[in-house]
Amino acid sequence: MTETLDLADYRRHVADLYAAVRSSLDPSQAWAEWRKGRDALFASHSQSPVPPDQRGGFRESPFFDYDPALRVLADVEPVDEQVALIDNSGAGTTRFIRFGVARIEIRRQPVALDLYWLDSYGGGLFLPFRDLSSGTLTYGGGRYLLDGAKGADLGRQGGALVLDFNFSYHPSCVWDDRWSCPLAPPGNRIPIEIRAGERLTEQGPTRRGA
Repeated sequence: MTETLDLADYRRHVADLYAAVRSSLDPSQAWAEWRKGRDALFASHSQSPVPPDQRGGFRESPFFDYDPALRVLADVEPVDEQVALIDNSGAGTTRFIRFGVARIEIRRQPVALDLYWLDSYGGGLFLPFRDLSSGTLTYGGGRYLLDGAKGADLGRQGGALVLDFNFSYHPSCVWDDRWSCPLAPPGNRIPIEIRAGERLTEQGPTRRGA
């Protein structure tokens, strides 16, 4: 019971961090504060993805520098809903509903990313992706941009979905194999390198698999 309540507390803190981001008028400053709050959770919270024996030496998660050009607004195109069983880093799959496509432009190149809804009670918007940094500078299984089930939601602006790749982060399985996380599916591969968001370094998580 204690572990379950701790998990609820962790998610509450994460949701508060994203609420502060959505209310900020300065995305880069909001990003800096978000990182600071996230690092504090990683270093001390019982539900941190960082293994317990490593939390004492944890200082910060490695990130690329903030790039304002990688904060974009997405037009969402509805599609016929269909079930998607997305492979996990561990055994099995997680059931989502593909319900739309987010259309954006990055470095003058059009990009389409599938949008998913977690198919369980409460649900949650889910947007993972892989890019040309995956498997080298970032985790091979991709990164998460939005995960509404855990409060990771950047909101909307003028009806468009806010996608700020500076806030993209690694799934918990990068830090510890005890976590099994959905991986970015084939439809969400970006054909350029996204040098924004969480990255791998010698000081941070070093898994590259998938």
